[in-house]
Amino acid sequence: MRVLVITGTDTEVGKTVTTAAVAASALAAGRSVAVLKAAQTGVRPDERGDADEVAWLAGPVTADETARFPEPLAPNTAARRAGMAPVRPREVAERAAKLATEHDLVLVEGAGGLLVRFDADGGTLADAARLLNAPVLLVARAGLGTLNATELTARELRRRQLELAGVVIGSWPGDPDLAARCNVADLPEVAGAPLLGALPAGAGALPPAEFRTAAPGWLAPRLDGTWDAEAFRAREAA
Repeated sequence: MRVLVITGTDTEVGKTVTTAAVAASALAAGRSVAVLKAAQTGVRPDERGDADEVAWLAGPVTADETARFPEPLAPNTAARRAGMAPVRPREVAERAAKLATEHDLVLVEGAGGLLVRFDADGGTLADAARLLNAPVLLVARAGLGTLNATELTARELRRRQLELAGVVIGSWPGDPDLAARCNVADLPEVAGAPLLGALPAGAGALPPAEFRTAAPGWLAPRLDGTWDAEAFRAREAA
């Protein structure tokens, strides 16, 4: 797996922190990593973007972004309102492919969900993943409502003949309710793909050194981690 595309069921589900955890785990395994933010919105030129946040948490990764728009909107809308050229899926794919020639792993983080529009033609992160022939990692919420959003995204990936590598819960609560505990078993069923990790709530606020040490324990071996889905399910169901 040279390129991994990371999307979410929605915005604010923990994509950036999950991207940082995947990057930190890969670095701990001795791999070189680049992180590409497909379209950064809601950030001024002098502010730290999501790729920079990943680098701060995870360690020495190459942080890059295809484009940056100041308003916190969907990329196409943000580009139009700023009078700027939109991001095109081909640009994202070409940028990621170049990074892949120089790194063991390239993580391409989307903006919002899978079908958020990049341009007026309806180009999306899914189109970039298709051009890259890259698997997609889906970050989902823990609680009520996540099953529907997860299954819809998984169905769209299958419709487009894209590989869903698995699902990661972006923020696992310290005191999970019944819905969250049941979703540990139900998420892989509705996604048709394995559960590959669960990040504890507040992980992104940890000091970087602590984050890097803990990250492999939040992710399954396929993501260079040590997390065991069965053990997690048994513990949380108890």
